[in-house]
Amino acid sequence: MLRYADLPILLENVFPDIQKVHELLESEAPYTPLGGWYNPEADTHKRNRPMWFQNDWVHDVYQAEGSELFLHNPVYIETAKSFYDAEIIEPHSVYVNVMAAIEDGGPAHTDNPRFHGRERANTPMWLLRAMLWSDLFDDYEIVQATAIWWLDDVEGGGLYFWPDGPEKPPHHHVGSMANTALIGDNHGMFHQVGPVGPFGKGTILVTPAAELSPSDNGEWVVMDHNEEIYRAPLRNYRVSVLWKANVFKSLDEREEKSAQSLSMQDVTNIFNEDLEERNVRIRLSSDNIEDSEIIAILTGIYNEPKPINALRSVFETIRA
Repeated sequence: MLRYADLPILLENVFPDIQKVHELLESEAPYTPLGGWYNPEADTHKRNRPMWFQNDWVHDVYQAEGSELFLHNPVYIETAKSFYDAEIIEPHSVYVNVMAAIEDGGPAHTDNPRFHGRERANTPMWLLRAMLWSDLFDDYEIVQATAIWWLDDVEGGGLYFWPDGPEKPPHHHVGSMANTALIGDNHGMFHQVGPVGPFGKGTILVTPAAELSPSDNGEWVVMDHNEEIYRAPLRNYRVSVLWKANVFKSLDEREEKSAQSLSMQDVTNIFNEDLEERNVRIRLSSDNIEDSEIIAILTGIYNEPKPINALRSVFETIRA
């Protein structure tokens, strides 16, 4: 079920001084290709990644100097409070995507869920997503607000999003994207990056060892094993910065939900009770949690919908 998939709020002219963002981008270089869980078995010695570069500016144990520009942005926080009708907004993550020359879309997806006691640091990603789509763990889910901000207008690079649900056509934010942000629920709303220019030469692939950095003349350069792959001014790259925050309706809700921490045994018990009610013979355990047959069965039972009119993902193209 899509529980929070309201139309995201569009903010314009978010930052009066874009130069601060440029300085932050430069100070946190180089940027490396998005590895992701979309093609984990790809040969790391081959050019099997699109020019989709990513870097964390804020996470659990790191905060880049200057990142408070995004992390503690008062407009983001107040807008998130309004969107969720919530009193408590706790920013926790900021990361950046830099993209160029991708002729297919990104994956159509909802962002990865977090639950009290369970997140990607201690739980397999497939299981987290099965927990989300099973609707068995709603009381434990950590609601998260997301802001996506764009630096410049580029060729293509729009965002497709499905606030009306995956069975309805997507909305689009494309053109006039510079210094705008969308704030909403990317954990309950499917969304997808559209093709990113320049177009005409296909999707340019790099190895996982590639790096994107600014050069002395102001252009940004992709180097891969000492070979220059691509060069362009920063304004020609699709740069987006994502901000995430935990959301609680009230302090009382925060305290109540934080006290409900899921152990892995809790997770397997809840799934197994549901499987028994469904008359499914298999049972999940810590011993078979990585078993491919178990994963296939459970993701088939607790399956994700496919949003209509979604573009083909570049990661599917690479695997094909």
